[in-house]
Amino acid sequence: MRPAFTRRTVLGLAAGSAAAAVTGLAAGTARAAVPASPGVSYTNPLAEQRADPHIWKHTDGYYYFTATVPAYDRIVLRRATTVQGLATAAERTIWTRHTSGEMGAHIWAPEIHFIDGKWYVYFAAGRTDDVWAIRPYVLETSAANPLTGTWTERGRIALPLDTFSLDATTFVVSGVRYLCWAQNDPAVGTGTNLYLARMANPWTITGTPVMISKPTAAWETVGHRVNEGPAVIQRGGKVFLTFSASATDANYCMGLLTASASANLLNASSWAKTPDPVFRSNDATGQYGPGHNSFTVSEDGKSDLLVYHDRDYRDISGDPLNDPNRRTRVQKLYWRSDGTPDFGIPVADGATPRRLSSYNFPDRFIRHWEFRARTEADVAPLADSQFRTVTGLAGGGTVSLESANFPGHFLRHRNSEVWVERNDGTARFAGDASFFARAGLADSAGISYESSNHAGRYVRHYDHLLYVQAVSTATDRADATFYTQ
Repeated sequence: MRPAFTRRTVLGLAAGSAAAAVTGLAAGTARAAVPASPGVSYTNPLAEQRADPHIWKHTDGYYYFTATVPAYDRIVLRRATTVQGLATAAERTIWTRHTSGEMGAHIWAPEIHFIDGKWYVYFAAGRTDDVWAIRPYVLETSAANPLTGTWTERGRIALPLDTFSLDATTFVVSGVRYLCWAQNDPAVGTGTNLYLARMANPWTITGTPVMISKPTAAWETVGHRVNEGPAVIQRGGKVFLTFSASATDANYCMGLLTASASANLLNASSWAKTPDPVFRSNDATGQYGPGHNSFTVSEDGKSDLLVYHDRDYRDISGDPLNDPNRRTRVQKLYWRSDGTPDFGIPVADGATPRRLSSYNFPDRFIRHWEFRARTEADVAPLADSQFRTVTGLAGGGTVSLESANFPGHFLRHRNSEVWVERNDGTARFAGDASFFARAGLADSAGISYESSNHAGRYVRHYDHLLYVQAVSTATDRADATFYTQ
């Protein structure tokens, strides 16, 4: 609640003035375009007892979902036309482990990709006679629907170093297809590092692999020395590669490597590692060990989505690998003004939160600071500007806005000022924290919040701060209109 704060004005005008949004326009006439990435909402967890999730949105209108099952004995697949639909979609086993030899144990981390007109599943497997002799393998089908297709085993991906290796993923940058995976090199030390190589075809690498990351920081080496589970998202000429680190308990977390898309990706110096984890356990939301992620996009294609697993408890009895309760979860991935991804925090179970941007100051979002609600650009931490829309505490068709990083705290008005405060269970609080969600007063594509216990008064910003006030002018209506993002 206490990030660094600098008071901002726009073009020297007070935040409550609509004229501040666009130079040369009369007060009350300025407006913002509907956000390019409007708000989305999903309900977590998406799938119980499904770890290492991978979701592929295909051109046929379906999302395809695969993940590790707790028995580590098979590869499952489901599909739906919406992300949320995957939660209840029928699941089919498309391949089962061998009864002897290779691919006979520890079937881990499947990913499904569509490459050159065919479907491929990348996964890791051990041997029946050595369950830790884990290597990467590939399945292929040419069927339009991979759930009903016949899968061919393309076999093991041959790597120069024949050691513990897993979590293969593939991606294309500037027309070149790459394979990235985690592997142990005894010459480097214990644990796993991340390697990258070009591909000659979907099951064969070519050239000499390069190590692009190894676990050295304290947050990468808790319990085990681990860099694993790479996943790639590209934006603005940059390649962002996430990975998971440390043991698979509550210490599990995500790191980030960044490279220019025009750089030589097979040069380790092209990759810069963010010094701290970008996604980690959160006591407030009750989410622990988030990691082994993938990326997909929303149904309208306008929002990037982060897909990952975690647990809803910290303490694990015995080996974490024997605990079956990692769950697949999804939430929106946001982007900072400098073009870098902002992962925020693993949000609480239930409906995912959204952000509310100002109609007349599109770079500013409702956020809390010292418990006072205000509008601000470049909000850090991100979760200060995320609120979950829930059934209104006062009922009667109202809604309440719950803080993402302080569950149980809600936006409420007090003496006409808007604060973020813990629900004390009183009728007074319920009324003050409940609002009627109206079509935006300045733009029906937006949203305005009318107080449930002070009819005609709306949440609006003025000089950065939020108030509940009567609105009468065009400026008032603009200040009381927000977009979900």
